Amino acid sequence: MLRLALTEIRRAKLRFGLLIGAVALLVFLILFQQTLAAGLLGSFTGGLENQSAEVLVFNADARGAVEGSVVTPDQVDAVAQVDGVARAEPLGEGTFTADVGEGELVDTTVFGFVLGGPGEPTTLVEGRLPERDGEAVASDVDADAGFGIGDVVSIVPGDVPVEIVGLASDARFSVQPTLYTTYATYEQLVVAGNPEAPSVLPTLVAVQPEPGIDPEALATSIDEAVEGVDASDVATAIDNLPGVGSITQSFAVILLLAFIVVVLVTWVFFLILTVQKTSSLTLLRAVGASTWFLLANIALQVAIVAVAGIALAAGLLWLATRGGSGGLEVTADPSLILRTGAAILVLALVSSIASMRRVARLDPAAATQRQAGGGLE
Repeated sequence: MLRLALTEIRRAKLRFGLLIGAVALLVFLILFQQTLAAGLLGSFTGGLENQSAEVLVFNADARGAVEGSVVTPDQVDAVAQVDGVARAEPLGEGTFTADVGEGELVDTTVFGFVLGGPGEPTTLVEGRLPERDGEAVASDVDADAGFGIGDVVSIVPGDVPVEIVGLASDARFSVQPTLYTTYATYEQLVVAGNPEAPSVLPTLVAVQPEPGIDPEALATSIDEAVEGVDASDVATAIDNLPGVGSITQSFAVILLLAFIVVVLVTWVFFLILTVQKTSSLTLLRAVGASTWFLLANIALQVAIVAVAGIALAAGLLWLATRGGSGGLEVTADPSLILRTGAAILVLALVSSIASMRRVARLDPAAATQRQAGGGLE
């Protein structure tokens, strides 16, 4: 069976080569879109997703928007008193302008957390967490843009210096450079930008549940016990961020169309190929080849085309991600390639069912009824 399948592919190298190329380009499109979507969503939500709090408490009127949330100290204290809460601390978030040197100004998200409390970054890859005011952990993708370890950025207005002491992966928020610093430093930045502000209110309450307490159940308890707040576990809070649903749905539609095109291309190619080989396949049946042998031959050719296309697509993805993607954190994820490749292989085999059904209906006796097949007429 393997020999027959490979022999046919070798004798029709151009035909199968073009199909493999088409499949490779389509699979690359699928992989790259998935990688780009993951990178975009990661840069949009990573700073909030990869921090240590398991429950986040918003102002009820914020509708899940971090920038629109403000909680009061009384609400922070009330959340801390809810049964099942191990620790609740204020978490500040805001967008500031950072001078990264030579007058270059960059919009930067700043998270302010209480040292040792919930809200600190969890994906540290280099350096250390802040230990005192004026220190910060930055998103590692921005290390070469003035946010490397040892760099000091100046937050304007106020020219408040912040030293970078650590780098964290997947730590961007709102698709811009992100800093995690102490809550006192965050307050200093807010006051420097608005000296007439009577006080600095937290953006969120970062909550760490007691051991064994389910974050979703705790969020419900907080909502019931504290007036004017909207608590969510981190996963739900990420899903409810404005724009996340739209981005996810848009990419899902594009991916669905790409998967459909892969199925259609494979289906049409092998159906046409089967029609062209009807006489040869009928003759093989007449000389004793079983239906299962011929069906397995088609399945093997489909698998070879799909696997070769997936392998080429993986190589193209690796080359594309090496070139960078405009500041987004995009990498060729092996698990993504394997999952997508498996799905493509299954869909390709399913698309070949039409060809297999045609082969299964071949009548060996038809080989004796045609001159081209060695018939008697």
